[in-house]
Amino acid sequence: MLETINKMVWGDFLLFLLLGTGLMLSIRFKFFQIFKIRYIFKNTVLTLFNKKNSVNSSDKESISQFQTFATALAATMGTGNIVGVATALTIGGAGAIFWMWISAILGMALVYAENYLGTIYRKKSDGLCVGGPMAYLEKGAGKKFLAVLFAVFCIFASLGMGNMTQVNSISSAAKDSFGIPEIVTGIAAAAVAFIIISGGIKRIGKASQFLIPILSVVYIGAAILIIIKFRNNLSDTFSLIFKDAFGIKAAGGGICGEVLKKSINTGLRKGVFSNEAGLGSSALLHSASENTSPQKQGMWAVFEVFIDTIICCTITALAILSSGALKSGKDGAPLVTEAFKTVMGNFAPAFTAVSILLFAFATLISWFYCGECSVKYIFGNEGVPFYKFIFTVFIVIGAVAKLTTVWTASEIFNGLMAIPNLIGLILLRKEVKSE
Repeated sequence: MLETINKMVWGDFLLFLLLGTGLMLSIRFKFFQIFKIRYIFKNTVLTLFNKKNSVNSSDKESISQFQTFATALAATMGTGNIVGVATALTIGGAGAIFWMWISAILGMALVYAENYLGTIYRKKSDGLCVGGPMAYLEKGAGKKFLAVLFAVFCIFASLGMGNMTQVNSISSAAKDSFGIPEIVTGIAAAAVAFIIISGGIKRIGKASQFLIPILSVVYIGAAILIIIKFRNNLSDTFSLIFKDAFGIKAAGGGICGEVLKKSINTGLRKGVFSNEAGLGSSALLHSASENTSPQKQGMWAVFEVFIDTIICCTITALAILSSGALKSGKDGAPLVTEAFKTVMGNFAPAFTAVSILLFAFATLISWFYCGECSVKYIFGNEGVPFYKFIFTVFIVIGAVAKLTTVWTASEIFNGLMAIPNLIGLILLRKEVKSE
């Protein structure tokens, strides 16, 4: 049943809407995400080395730009970068990675527009979150119904993709590598998460600020070691990616339509799951930033997608493909572990497990804020305590739930979130300036 609904949601219409909107905005912005990438870097990550830019915010309702960046990156750099990439390779073949790149390039235009509009229309009053898609759908596009619809889908997505999917990967990794029962992991994760989310966006921002830089450097560094070891296989690896991406058969060079369709569909779905471009979640997280420049918020979002998909997902894929781990027949985390075994030996399972655990947990606490904003938009501050309770309970449920069911439900709400958000971006496209 869920799989049927998932196929309906992620049918040709949504893929066309995602690609079409991303392409339309890219053309409107003259593909600045490609041709002005140096300018984007200069105005984002390089500004962190400026002593005038603090890593903390003195505003009790805001977080610093770096904390915003870390929190938004934490929301995207979860299981999608590890388990998601491995699953994409297993289901869609090596070509799925190419379509993840396409989703990232077009997605950069989407997240730029989301954050630009979210910053323009955001307000702060009585502790309510009035930024992100709800703000520009209601105030900008004049579509209150779409704003409410987005908020409803976002609440469910926060419990699915932002919660159960992440903790399911955490509990599975802890069970496989350390023999810890899933229910024990679930209860422990729920307890720690509750402590952090009870501190609001300030505590979430501080946790992300600490976790993400260290995690990213260590994980990417380890994956690069695999690529260096098997560097002689890189040319064949890239050849395989491009051939599979267009359904080119190994024998005869013919085109296989079924392979092509599966590669495109898998790559785009997993790409969105990883970088969340088009979902609107990035704009929700950036609405908490003390930086009020719409261009700056948009450029930071572009940089986040670049790091998440173009860097992290690509490195994971190259490590798996160049090492030959894909031939092992394994899927998900065990497939990633096979790749790491080539440089870490018996330490690989523990490294993969800890990486998944910490990345997924960082995603979990960041997504709570997205759900909280949506709850506040519909029910006001009064709805937050109940949502906090439900979110914590779902952590325990997600730890013991069936993996396939959790992932399928998560993808459904990913798609449903995107629809009202993309409609809003189309309606308000003329308000967005790329410079």
